Amino acid sequence: MKQEPICFQTEPSQYRHIRLEVEGAVARILLNVQEDGGLRPGYKLKLNSYDLGVDIELADAVNRLRFEHPEVAAVIITSGKDGVFSAGANIFMLGQASHAFKVNFCKYTNETRLAIEEATDESGQVYLAALNGVASGGGYELALACREIMLVDDRRSAVALPETPLLGVLPGTGGLTRLVDKRRVRRDRADLFSTLAEGIKGQQAVEWGLVDAVYPPSQFADAVMQRAKQLADTPRPRQGIRLEPLTPQINPDEICYRHIRLRLNTSSRVAELWIEGPPELPAIPPEPSQLGSEWYPLRLFRELDDALLQLRFNYPEINLVLIFTRGELNRMIALDEQLSAHRDDWFVREVLLLMRRTLKRLDMTAKSFFALIDEGSCFAGSLLELALAADRVYMLDSPSVQVALTGLNDGLLPMGNGLSRLATRLLGEPERAAQVARRRGLMDAQTAEENGIATVALDELDWDDTVRVAIEERASLSPDALTGMEANLRFAGPETLETKIFGRLSAWQNWIFQRPNAVGPRGALVMYGQPGRAEFQWERT
Repeated sequence: MKQEPICFQTEPSQYRHIRLEVEGAVARILLNVQEDGGLRPGYKLKLNSYDLGVDIELADAVNRLRFEHPEVAAVIITSGKDGVFSAGANIFMLGQASHAFKVNFCKYTNETRLAIEEATDESGQVYLAALNGVASGGGYELALACREIMLVDDRRSAVALPETPLLGVLPGTGGLTRLVDKRRVRRDRADLFSTLAEGIKGQQAVEWGLVDAVYPPSQFADAVMQRAKQLADTPRPRQGIRLEPLTPQINPDEICYRHIRLRLNTSSRVAELWIEGPPELPAIPPEPSQLGSEWYPLRLFRELDDALLQLRFNYPEINLVLIFTRGELNRMIALDEQLSAHRDDWFVREVLLLMRRTLKRLDMTAKSFFALIDEGSCFAGSLLELALAADRVYMLDSPSVQVALTGLNDGLLPMGNGLSRLATRLLGEPERAAQVARRRGLMDAQTAEENGIATVALDELDWDDTVRVAIEERASLSPDALTGMEANLRFAGPETLETKIFGRLSAWQNWIFQRPNAVGPRGALVMYGQPGRAEFQWERT
């Protein structure tokens, strides 16, 4: 039976599982997951365990704090239940989910944790995990995404990563990487900790670097608030904006937003992503936040973010996405110049960070992307990043078809590897990459091909047939092979904590999620909560 499509749009008044409280410069995200509020039937969200529906609310809260409450400088994540912070991802949900859903679920939760770290590092909203109970699995991984972790010392509460000993899988949201790379826990201690189902509590957790401080129950709440106020001691006199709902029109073969149209052809496994350039170019007022959430770049990238999530979760059969743009090139260039000129303003900076996160979401989406640059296109600057993120770029060799680089292509919207998409493409020629990045003015197809922007420049005689054959061929290839191939090719260059989490964790978890030890008839995920023990195949590869 086909399931209802997943909606990613929410707001605080619709939250079921979390509560967002703001008091001056300190905010609090209270986890109070409703057991009967699962996104799908068949499981209960006990002990503050989460499914995708819970994480959609968390991701929304993190984003809204940045735009709607920029005065906030410290965010406490804690639990509204006694004795438990969070038991992590719901195991019964994972046990019955399809392989594709499990992988995309882990990808989404990882992106939300990275957004928490980005808010701390780039937006000055420092996250503090107040573990007022047991934090296990994904619950502790959520805490690991925060800058500081405080644990109540009540002789019961502990932190734990029990996935390997209990479930036969890995911690799915970067816990292992953050243990040794972020918190610098000794690898032998990390090894021991990651195989202790019961976890570690109290002062030992502090001594091993698993948490930053412990306090007895009588002092815990005051100590957390005192620390949050210390973190938020610098006033941030900013007036936030309301993020208005997107309300896309969703039809069987098309999703229509204001600036984006996503056409879906599931029989051919191909989607078309049509993006309209800015219809107008208002001047940036002295207080840029007056432009509000309907300002073109903010609205466009919120729409694009939602469209990418729709593709991932609701249209798994789509294999190839064709990216088109329509609009005025010079208007796009002027818009990017405005963004660059006001990049130090908090609101414009948040818009740029949202654009960065959305482009990274595209980088991590397991679909093939072809950018088609033809008559009427406006691939300039921030929209050209979509082409540079694509796996191939076909450009029509016609005098009226051009592209342009702006300051936003020169590292302001980096990939997870820390490099611009242009620098990643020209990894073997860093001096040339820098030279191309500084180039301004319109660029024709031949020049774009020479500078590593267009994969192929085609004249009008070859355009239709060559592009058609390329599309048909790509859509016919194995999606599994393409996912692996693209993930290998897209992230050339240096490794970061972010690329480690997505590259290593995703690859290993992807493999483990298909192994009989995890999901076979008596695999650990399947047998969880059932009488009897899991049965493993003991050969190691």
